[in-house]
Amino acid sequence: MVSSREDFLCPASERHAREMNVLVIGGNRFMGLSLVWRLLLAGEKVTVLSRGLSGDPFGARVERLVADRATDSFELALAGRSFDRVVDFVGFTKEELERAVRVLSGRVGHYVFISTGQVYLVREGCAVPSREADYAGPVMAAPPTPADHEDWAYGVGKRAAEDVLAAADLPSTRLRLPMVNGEGDPKRRIESYLWRLLDGGPLVFSHGASIARHVYRGAVVAAIARILESPPPPGQAFNLAQAEQPTVRELLRELASRVGSRAPLIERPPEVMERAGLSVRAASPFSSRWMSHLDPSRAVAELGFSHPPLGAVLDSIIASLLSAWPASPPPGYAQRDAELALARASE
Repeated sequence: MVSSREDFLCPASERHAREMNVLVIGGNRFMGLSLVWRLLLAGEKVTVLSRGLSGDPFGARVERLVADRATDSFELALAGRSFDRVVDFVGFTKEELERAVRVLSGRVGHYVFISTGQVYLVREGCAVPSREADYAGPVMAAPPTPADHEDWAYGVGKRAAEDVLAAADLPSTRLRLPMVNGEGDPKRRIESYLWRLLDGGPLVFSHGASIARHVYRGAVVAAIARILESPPPPGQAFNLAQAEQPTVRELLRELASRVGSRAPLIERPPEVMERAGLSVRAASPFSSRWMSHLDPSRAVAELGFSHPPLGAVLDSIIASLLSAWPASPPPGYAQRDAELALARASE
């Protein structure tokens, strides 16, 4: 499987002379889990900071700090502590990064902040595909519809967090990610499609012509590990994304083909689905206007970023799901009867 190499293996030539002391903020889910395992296998000392709301499989291999970064417990947990590297998966607001900078400035060798491609989507008139140089510019006003407000607020919050870090006297790198796919995706996006293909379909979707240039969890983890080993000059941002640029329609056809499904794929305008009482995103997680389209050329040239072929990524995710099929359906599957009714009405 792709994950065995992309997530974990660290060539001996890249190993350093002494162990690193690494703080991972939010290291008990998805990409954080993979990164912590990789660091442990490389012999690093790892501290995981989280709110302590869910467990992790690391046992006594890591030190755990329980804190809410939005409160004074963050300062208390990190008082007097120093780290060679910090990886921040869960910084979402200006206030959270201001607190992190205040607590950690002067006590961290390099800080890696995981940001999002939505920092481009909330910029007025941003170019597509978006490059790092396209970041600067006016931010759009809050959308009038509640349905878009959460995504807009997420992008605006991440921009504000990035700006705090970029202006701080703290060596840092910011990584901007599009939609992240991979084994163990907590949002269960590819799995959502497989449930609909498994029941015989049809699979109803929208925004079929939108570009679905995503990124694989394992490629992100490998890029972070490389940065921790040999940080680039501080203060820079890099886009990470796969090489392929399929449309949503093409990606769903590829997914169906790889599992041998004959279920029909039915594309309908979002307004038609909404009039039928459907959540477009629940029916098709890739069908969202809040899906960024990033150009990773700079990361390829300057960080040596590489990404497995999309087909290998899909095969690995599918194999992982089929080896341990979840007992309960993914979020949004409760509207499946309404999706099927819309498909029958369209025949």
